[in-house]
Amino acid sequence: MASKDKDGKSKSGSETAVSMKVDSYDKEFLHEALEKMLLIRRFEEKSAQMYGLRKIGGFCHLYNGQEAVAIAAAMAADMSRDYMLTAYRDHGHAIACGMDPKVVMAELYGKITGCSRGKGGSMHMFDLEKHMLGGNGIVGAQIPIATGVAFAEMYKKKVMGEKEAGVALCFFGDGAVHQGAFHESLNLAGVWKLPAVYMVENNRFGRGSAVHRVSAVEDFEIKAVGYNMDGMQLNGMSFVECYEGIGKAIERARKDSIPTLIDIKTYRYKGHSMSDPAKYRTKDELEKFKAQDPIELLKASMIDAGMLTDEDYQRLDKTIREQVQEAVDFAENSDEPAIETIYEDIYV
Repeated sequence: MASKDKDGKSKSGSETAVSMKVDSYDKEFLHEALEKMLLIRRFEEKSAQMYGLRKIGGFCHLYNGQEAVAIAAAMAADMSRDYMLTAYRDHGHAIACGMDPKVVMAELYGKITGCSRGKGGSMHMFDLEKHMLGGNGIVGAQIPIATGVAFAEMYKKKVMGEKEAGVALCFFGDGAVHQGAFHESLNLAGVWKLPAVYMVENNRFGRGSAVHRVSAVEDFEIKAVGYNMDGMQLNGMSFVECYEGIGKAIERARKDSIPTLIDIKTYRYKGHSMSDPAKYRTKDELEKFKAQDPIELLKASMIDAGMLTDEDYQRLDKTIREQVQEAVDFAENSDEPAIETIYEDIYV
């Protein structure tokens, strides 16, 4: 949880040191977390490169700096029965759910081998089998959908007699908190006691507007009080803190059907999208957060605990870079969607 200063105000992000006590964790578990976070980082870096080469078009929102959040949630959940729904910054969540990076890259390229057959692009990663129910290009639109998923899981448990409900994990940015769909959805979740975990990936900017300029409160977890649900604040630069906090929220949702709103303080290193030069923040601010890089913090903590060497990390990084290049090669060599597919995959 975030610490408090002498005036009782919350301290998070660049204002407080990140605690990364890893001694109580299994070495293989932490290696898996580090590997998955590093895979997202290298995938996003390559995506930016391919976008610059005009291999990828349209909107493209990168997840650099926020990797600990999606990986912690996916590893705390049981993705064989839980569900993940998110916004347009969704490549990281897709990989966290276990989607093949080749298929994700092919979708970015608009190829037929992509997860949405090349029709969705960056903002619409989807895999029903992996319980990744999509990114969404409309701000906040995934929140009522996730609430519907949670309702279905509650219904299966209470009406159909299943022992335990799956949990809907809903991710959205701080800008979505000001959409009406957020308030309507959380109210229903509170009234019906739905097994949902709502996570604000609070990267401090709604597009180019700082949170303090558009929100009367900057710590969104306090809004949970208005919907009779639990609220929590986590430091999104700490994998361990995210894993433990999100895990507790998932357990409450699964066992007791208590929804939770979590304000996860994180930071994106890139602009809102590839077209955003991010001139609304200073270089010093960016460097402060990069000094708390979630991957570097986990790596350093594992090295200090004798669970990893720098040579181990370099070998892992090399392997992951090769894996990401294989994804690019797969996308490059995949076919464009045939013209007749324009009439497929539609409702009417």
